[in-house]
This record gives sequence, structure tokens and C-alpha cells, in this order.
Amino acid sequence: MANQIEFSLFAPYNNAATLIGSFSDWKEIPMQKDKEGFFRTKVELEDGAYQYKFRVQSKSWFFEPDQWVDVNDPYATDIDNPTQNCVLTIKDGERIVDTYVWQHDDKPLPADHELVIYEMHVGDFSGGEDDPYARGKYKHVIEKLDYLCELGVNAIELMPVKEYPGDYSWGYNPRYFFATESSYGSTAELKNLIDECHAHGIRVLMDGIFNHSEAESPLTQIDHDYWYHHEPRDPDNNWGPEFNYEHYDENLETHPARRFVGDAVRFWIEEYHIDGIRYDAARQIANYDFMHWIVQETKQAAGAKPFYNIAEHIPETTDITGVDGPMDGCWHESFYHCILEHISGETFDLERLKDALDAKRQGFLGATNVVNYLTNHDHNHLMVELADRDIFDEAAFKRLKLGAVMLMTAVGVPMIWMGEEFGEYKPKTIEQNKIEWSLLENDLNRGLFEYYKGLISLRKESHALYTENINFFHEDPEGKVLAYVRWNDEGSRVVVVANFSDQYLAGYRIENFPENGTWHEWTGDYDIEAGDNNIMIDLPEYEAKVFVWQQ
Repeated sequence: MANQIEFSLFAPYNNAATLIGSFSDWKEIPMQKDKEGFFRTKVELEDGAYQYKFRVQSKSWFFEPDQWVDVNDPYATDIDNPTQNCVLTIKDGERIVDTYVWQHDDKPLPADHELVIYEMHVGDFSGGEDDPYARGKYKHVIEKLDYLCELGVNAIELMPVKEYPGDYSWGYNPRYFFATESSYGSTAELKNLIDECHAHGIRVLMDGIFNHSEAESPLTQIDHDYWYHHEPRDPDNNWGPEFNYEHYDENLETHPARRFVGDAVRFWIEEYHIDGIRYDAARQIANYDFMHWIVQETKQAAGAKPFYNIAEHIPETTDITGVDGPMDGCWHESFYHCILEHISGETFDLERLKDALDAKRQGFLGATNVVNYLTNHDHNHLMVELADRDIFDEAAFKRLKLGAVMLMTAVGVPMIWMGEEFGEYKPKTIEQNKIEWSLLENDLNRGLFEYYKGLISLRKESHALYTENINFFHEDPEGKVLAYVRWNDEGSRVVVVANFSDQYLAGYRIENFPENGTWHEWTGDYDIEAGDNNIMIDLPEYEAKVFVWQQ
């Protein structure tokens, strides 16, 4: 039975538009413009899948005046990769994305302050074992969920999964904002991945690109300067046409770019049940009004469930998560730089180290305001950085463990870039770069994985690490030792004593120890008594000891 299906295109200042599609043998169907700026038409369609496009007289400056161009629907939820046509699916007389039925929406998910985030690229996360060309799809991430659960992470941050040109990319060139990347699998398979994550108590954060789009994104072709800045504001940091969030259309009383991105964000929350967004290039977006508004939109769409909005603002700024700041959290880039320099022995700067470990000293307010990392997709793995400094093998693994302790015991939300937890060593490249899973068969790599797993478990058990409480009670600039305590009001306490020197410090005394009594040293799994507010320990080079209070 055929149903009247409406097609609409918001193009308020374009003179004419028509619809073409598989249902009309690609012949033009006229569209009428209403006073809201939408071209509309209705077509009788039976249930099934159809391909379509719009033909519009463009207002973009790089075409001839009123030149007819074929464009995809900016709101298309599926794109056919070979033809690059929009795909429309009708079921029971309604437009649908797919027929996926959610199974695990009732599962409780961790709060923002409890998160340990795992950043991954879907295409590179799976595969790389015996068949370097296979896998790399949503369904293969599901196959690895048991691994992620064993590690203990409770959030994954997917590098962008919006449809981009070609079959391999990091995804920072989104062409379509409502369609998912077809090389990773279908829309239903992405939903299944998110659903399965929820079943395992894992939140799914999406990397959202709302600063710019890819050059041939539909809105650029329809009326470029209605949605975008005419030219890059900072040519050195330009990745494509930039959304103009300042532009206000007084006739229609709307901010066109805000309206489009708001629709996209609500769509992802409602249709894909995502649990947070990382906003790429927030420094380039440079519009707090827009950010405040979009964050409110996310919280409203997410309803009762937790939703975490994270800005990538490099260099970081405290304003963005401050009292008047729009975001919940911010990537803590200075943490990365500081810890790398300290574990590689390049420097020992107590004040900088304290700034990295306690973001309040930099002006951040609380534990969820910073996301700390030892590396991410933009940087090399630490193994590569250490190798560049002629640090290899056991010496390198020692330092990776020291970095891991800093990551998991600093104030803030920790994030791991895929493979870092077992010592992935391949340099960063924008080409395909599968994780070397076979490394886990080596003792040193497996040992690092177990260390990460233990630290994540410690974090979940010792809620002192969820707070913003930290006190640096022992500072030894000559010996390059720093000790600090984390605590909460319920009696959880964790002390970290870190040696950033290349010297083995035997019989090292730590004064002003926070509490006399029994502490459990986590890295060596033994108990130690503190008396007269001090302890004496052997502190190997580039190593941290972690003491957990035994009430």
C-alpha cells in the first residue's frame, strides 16, 4: 500500500528546488517553497528502500549565479557508498532509520566522575592479528567487549563515525551529519554496538565535529555563506568550511548553523542513545553562546541519563568548564606534555608536575572538568616517544607504568588511547594502522596490561580517586621524588610516592605520612606500618609506590 511521504529541504534564499529519485526514474518532481523557507513535496511510496537527491539552484559563491546543482539531503540518515545517493527506508508508511530494537536501555551506567574512557578508531581497533585486511567494523568491536571489560574501562570514545568520503579516514572530514560511516557497518550494527556496551555497563561517547564540515557537504553546495563563514578565520588551523554560529537570520528568526547542528546532536542522542560528546576543535568554534546552548540541548535530549560534554580546546582553557563555562570537561593537554617529559627524564619541575596532577592549581574546578591522558589519536604512543629518546625494553615499560600510576591517580577523568595499555609501539599515521594485538603474548606487554587493569580496579574500589582532594605532602627536588595523598570524606585514602630519578633510592624515608597504621602497598602487594608519621621504603628508579589505607 502506498503512502504519502513528504520530502523537505530547508533552503530559504534559493529560488527553486526539485526532487529526483529511484521512484521517479530520476526525473524531476517539482517542490514548492513555504514561508518557513522549506521546499516541500509529497510522493506516494510503498514500504521499501529508495534512493534520492535534490536538485537546487545554488546560492554558493563558487557556482554560477543560480546554477542548478545536485545535492544530497543534509538530513539524510543513510548514504549509498558507491552512488553517493541518499537512501530512504519506509516501513509501515513511515520514514525509519532501521528496524533495530533496543534491548538494554534500562541498564545503569556509570556517572561522569566514575569514568575511565577508552578512545578508539573503529577501523583500526580490531584486526591486525593474522588477517591484516579483515575486521575493523562495529561488530568486531563487540567481539572485543570482553577484553575491554577485563581491562575495566567503562566508557569508550569513538573517533568520528559520521559518513565521510572514501572507506578509510580518521573521520574529521564529515560530509554528512546524520548518516553513519558505511565502511564500519549498518546503522543497526552501530546501534547494536552501543546497546551491547550499555549491557556491559559501558557508556559510549561520540567524537563530534561541529567546527567544520568536509568541503562537499550538502549545505556548502546549497548556500555556503548562509551556514558557514565565507573564509577560514585562522587559515593555519582550517580543516574545511567553518560553521558560522554568529549568523542570525532575522526574517526567519533563526541561527541557521545552530539549528542544523542542534538537530544533528538531538538526533544522535535520540536515535543512537549516545552518552556524551567530545567537541573537536572547540577553540576554533570560539562561541560560548552556541556551546552553552548545545550543551543544554544534549542534557534535555538525554533526559535522566548522564551525558558528558567534553571540549577539545588546545591549549586548554579553564573558562570552558568554569562557573560560566559551557562544557562539563576539557581535554587536559598540559597533563600529557608534562608527564611525558617527566617519565622520559627530560625534566623535573615540581610545580609543573603538581599542576598536571591537580588541575585546580591551574584554575579548573573539579574532578570531571579535565580528561587526562598519556597520549591520544593526535600523538604518538609513549613507546614511540621513549624509543625516540633511546629508552627501550624493560626501561621503557617501567616508565609506562609510572605514567599509568600518574594517569589513574591524578585529579580528573582518565582516558586511554587504544593499545597504550599494553605498549603499542607503531607511530601515528593517518593511514590504516591496526593495533598489534599479538603483543599481548609477550610477558612485558601482558604485564603492562595487568598493571593498567589493576590500577583501574583500584580506582573503582578507592573512591578517594573520584574526588578533587589532593595534598602534596612530600617534595624532594634533589631526589626527584614527589608524594601525594588522595582522600574522600568516607575514609578512603590513597598515597602515591613517585621517583622520577634514574637512581635506586634504598631506605628512603617519607616524613609527614598522612596516617599511622597499616597501609597496603598495591604495586608489590604487601602491608606496611606507618609510625611516627613516616615510613621507610626502597624506591627504585622511575617507579611509583601506591599505598592504600586499610581502615
